[in-house]
Amino acid sequence: MKKILLIIAAAVAVVGLVAFFIYRQQAGYTKVLTGKVVRQELATVVSGTGQIKPKTYANLGANSMGRVTHIYVKEGDLVKKGQIVATIQNVQQQAGVDGQQAAISAAKTDIAAAVANEKTAEANVEKAKADLEQKRLDWEREQPLYKAGIVAKSDFDLKKAAYDTDVASLNQAIAALNQARAQTDSLRGHLQIQVETLRTNKDLLDQTILVAPFDAIVTNEPVREGESVVPGIQNTVGSTLMTLADMSVVTAEVKVDETDIVNVRIGQEADVSVDALPGKVFKGHVTLAGDQALLRSTGVATLQSTTGTEEAKDFKVIVTLDAPTSELRPGLSTTAKITTAHKQNILTLPIQALTMYTPEADAKNSVKAASTTSNSAAAKKEPQQGVYVIDNKSGKLRARFVPVTTGITGATDIEVLSGLTEGQEIAIGPYKTLRSLKDNAPVKRDTAKPVTTTASGNN
Repeated sequence: MKKILLIIAAAVAVVGLVAFFIYRQQAGYTKVLTGKVVRQELATVVSGTGQIKPKTYANLGANSMGRVTHIYVKEGDLVKKGQIVATIQNVQQQAGVDGQQAAISAAKTDIAAAVANEKTAEANVEKAKADLEQKRLDWEREQPLYKAGIVAKSDFDLKKAAYDTDVASLNQAIAALNQARAQTDSLRGHLQIQVETLRTNKDLLDQTILVAPFDAIVTNEPVREGESVVPGIQNTVGSTLMTLADMSVVTAEVKVDETDIVNVRIGQEADVSVDALPGKVFKGHVTLAGDQALLRSTGVATLQSTTGTEEAKDFKVIVTLDAPTSELRPGLSTTAKITTAHKQNILTLPIQALTMYTPEADAKNSVKAASTTSNSAAAKKEPQQGVYVIDNKSGKLRARFVPVTTGITGATDIEVLSGLTEGQEIAIGPYKTLRSLKDNAPVKRDTAKPVTTTASGNN
């Protein structure tokens, strides 16, 4: 029994000694997670949420008051351009068109009669001209005979009177022809008035017949057959019969945070996902980047807002899908990830490795520098952006602060423009440790949480 106790005591002593030496070996060291500076492809992505919308859509409204007599389509139906989709009660309008068409037919008959009278008047004029010519010849032959005393004066006067009578008859026939022509012109003018009135009546009738302005899908039908509708502004109850959407060109209208909109440009590529279609991603490109800020709480443009409350703002961005499918419907919730920058084979490091460090100056030098000049770097001790590079000198790991300049930012990594080289080992965490770590401090790798650096930025 004593032997067993001695063995246990010896084992405990050995474990204690090992723990003591390990503690002494690690005393004064800081454990850090480490990673590598690597080359990879990197993309900056801006996200926005919104809904699917067709590029072209129309709210078919009521242009006349009345009862809906027929609705020929239902929500989800495909319609062709010019197809009748609904009708409104149009008894009066149809009667106006029919009555006007009858009036036009009567007017055309009157014009035909007037043209016939005009032809008769023209024939009378020709006959009067022929009679006058005959009387002129008779009178001209009579004049030398009368001067020679061959014919009596009474016969001469009869020839002269016959000639004068035919002159008057010709003038009368010409006046009758002009009157007939004027009558025809007047009837033609009245016919034109009737035609224009018919156009008005047909327009009133057409306003009771709704047709599709383009190939589209019916997306909304707020009114049913038998209900009454009235002309009015959009969104007024009883003024909109249905909404048609041209789904051949589909867009995702999303809102982007004001801090990201400065990087969004027309033509940038985007990946669009729809909540109702998990696993599917639609490729698209930015076709509009709004220049008017919208209040996040109300969606009202800041220029239209009457309140002076400061709050978060968004900007409207429209992404046009390159290859939309029939599964898409207006109003579906969507998320657009817009690639605002994309680079290949560039130096990158994990974002969490970046920290701010204020160089510590010698106290005496700092006080002396502050007394001589207020512009010296020692007096200001401005913080610098950088990372801690892990150096292995004399078998001891130390964290050396190195200032770096950065470029585009991905989801988990950021571009390195200067300060580091490929393959360098850097401290990437924990965050609190990096915030308190000193330059050239002794460190140890935290093997309890191994870190695997993977390519990031392609979302």
